Amino acid sequence: MAYAATSLGARRFGETTRRDAWWAQPLAVFLGLGTFVVYTTWASLQGEHYFSGPYLSPFYSPEFFGSSPHSWFGPKPGWWPEWLPWSPAIFILWAPAGFRFTCYYYRGAYYKAFWADPPSCTVGEPRQSYWGERAFPLILQNVHRYFFYLAVLFIVVLAHDVWKALWFTDTASGEVSFGVGIGTLVLAANTCLLAGYTFGCHSLRHLIGGGLDLLSRLPVREKCYGCVSALNRRHMPWAWMSLFSVGFSDLYVRLCSMGIWTDLRIL
Repeated sequence: MAYAATSLGARRFGETTRRDAWWAQPLAVFLGLGTFVVYTTWASLQGEHYFSGPYLSPFYSPEFFGSSPHSWFGPKPGWWPEWLPWSPAIFILWAPAGFRFTCYYYRGAYYKAFWADPPSCTVGEPRQSYWGERAFPLILQNVHRYFFYLAVLFIVVLAHDVWKALWFTDTASGEVSFGVGIGTLVLAANTCLLAGYTFGCHSLRHLIGGGLDLLSRLPVREKCYGCVSALNRRHMPWAWMSLFSVGFSDLYVRLCSMGIWTDLRIL
């Protein structure tokens, strides 16, 4: 039987035989992530309008130093350089940002959308060499599991913020009473979505059962592995839903603080 010899060769940038709209997904990722990065950078550098009553923006939680009642250690420290812009978010935002930036799903997403490496499957990319993640700077992606440990602590803090969002202080009498507002539900939903994204992490899945040959001998770990795997199978939707929710939570608290939106009390 005779075989025809074929040579694919190196594709030029953007060259492909695909006829579908292969560019739509990387473009959507570029616009979505780009919008979030721009808004997050702007919001985290404002240093104001990040709390409203019992509500605290997740971009600023935990608030180590700041002017709100949620501050752990009081106002802006005296040792802060005058020439450096001040915002309580500077102390903490690097941790959740690092967790998302090194996430296995987001790596594949922004490699395609921002670096065109490659733009999509079977589409020519602008470079011919392949370094992988074994050389600087991409080798730093391997610290993802350590950012995961920090992300778990943030889930605990945000859950406590939801608890605080159930207690409202009357401005006239100063009495504190239990209640549920729209902001309470917004912060609660955000915490649940962030927890779903965090606890579906590939690193946690490997930590629970990745080093075992026979999980059935450890029934508790097998159940945990199954739960994490269930979340992991939908890691992409969890990643996007939690990205939207954390941005919207900050926007909601910010607009309530500015008086543009009025928080409605349900209970």
